[in-house]
Amino acid sequence: MSEATSITLSEDAIQNLIDRFHGEIVLPEDEGYDDARAVWNGMIDKYPSIIAYCSGTADVINAVNFARENELPVAVRSGSHNVAGSAVCDNGIVIDLSEMNGVWVDPEEQTAWVQAGATLGDVDHETQAFGLATPLGVVSDTGVAGLTLGGGIGHLRNKYGLSCDNITSVDVVTADGEYLTASENENEELFWGIRGSGDAFGIVTGFEFDLHPVGPEVATGLVFYSGNRAGEVLRAFRDIEESAPQELTTLVSIGVFPEEELFSADVVDALKIAILGLYADSPAEGETAIEPLRALDEPLADFSGRMLYTEFQQLFDEDYPDGMRYYWKSLYLESLSDDVIDRSLEWAKASPSPLSTVDVWPLGGAITDIGLDESAFPGREAPCLLGVEANWIDPDQDEANITWARECLDDMRQFSDGSVYLNFPGFFEDSNEMMETTFGDAYDRIVALKTEYDPENVFRLNQNAKPAE
Repeated sequence: MSEATSITLSEDAIQNLIDRFHGEIVLPEDEGYDDARAVWNGMIDKYPSIIAYCSGTADVINAVNFARENELPVAVRSGSHNVAGSAVCDNGIVIDLSEMNGVWVDPEEQTAWVQAGATLGDVDHETQAFGLATPLGVVSDTGVAGLTLGGGIGHLRNKYGLSCDNITSVDVVTADGEYLTASENENEELFWGIRGSGDAFGIVTGFEFDLHPVGPEVATGLVFYSGNRAGEVLRAFRDIEESAPQELTTLVSIGVFPEEELFSADVVDALKIAILGLYADSPAEGETAIEPLRALDEPLADFSGRMLYTEFQQLFDEDYPDGMRYYWKSLYLESLSDDVIDRSLEWAKASPSPLSTVDVWPLGGAITDIGLDESAFPGREAPCLLGVEANWIDPDQDEANITWARECLDDMRQFSDGSVYLNFPGFFEDSNEMMETTFGDAYDRIVALKTEYDPENVFRLNQNAKPAE
């Protein structure tokens, strides 16, 4: 039996919403309530008063108006995979867009219209039918909307930029229930803010993306090296990364990776370092560009080779199952210095969970082609991002894993200006301070937008910049 929520809504008010709604309304007394309130991160256990599965934009407008009229907290759930838990709330309304997951491709114009409930896998499935792709993330179950609004760092970033760099327009429902479009030619300031500062201004219901020729087959790298040699491997990787072609995007992950089917018994539970790469052009050229990543040391395992782009996008899906416990933090680093390498390895060794990783995401390439004043995304000048993923199963280990991630970040701040990637934000602790530090001089511009489009802070269960009083 579900726990009762404390907020009181009249039966007439709820019935009025149901009468105006085309999608499904789920209430605490309904049989499917516990399944409906569950989210991807198993740490999150919240009890909303209403879960509204929207069938289209009209439902979104009705749900927003209902929330505002009844002074309900609002959580927005799009494609799920929300690590911070802001896609569900206690004693409020969850506006769920997961049924709005259509993708329409125009292969001649090389564009795609994507509804906000779509996942990366939904988009890749449609665009790869035409040998096209847009930069998205690295796990196909991830929701497009949350990823893109926070920037969107993925396997094509070096060649084609961030997810938010590739949207040409968005449809938005604002806090007052207004429906509008934002682009470079319409509501331009809102379009600036939506690209990289999160979902605090309204609910985006659809995106238009630019597409690029990618795949279907691509050259990829996935090499595991011994953690005993991780320092030497990372230093050699750093040297290669500095002169790598823009078509090659890489990722470093340090952890145990306890996969018995991949590693021999003597190393399966030992620390390892994984080097990944994807080449966003000719597979033959890509194999040559990736080859140095395969010779950084003696590999424990090497799974590099040509594969379908969609398969590479799905490579990590099984590592992030629904219901596991997740707590992720991040920092933009000033460099991948020897000290950064050494401290990263020490923290990876100290992890209380063999499922956790310390990751280095090299940035640059096309990300730097867009000026800081052209979109709100704050990390364009950083050479790399540090991601700290605490992943574990046992609820009794919650405190140990969260403490590890926080202490790691506290230590690594000495190599950073303190700004973070909004898609790896912990649980939005000290949200306003985090936003001020991350956006710097642009923070006042974000506050002005928030004040214009959401002066009552209806959308506050997120990476929130409070409106001016």
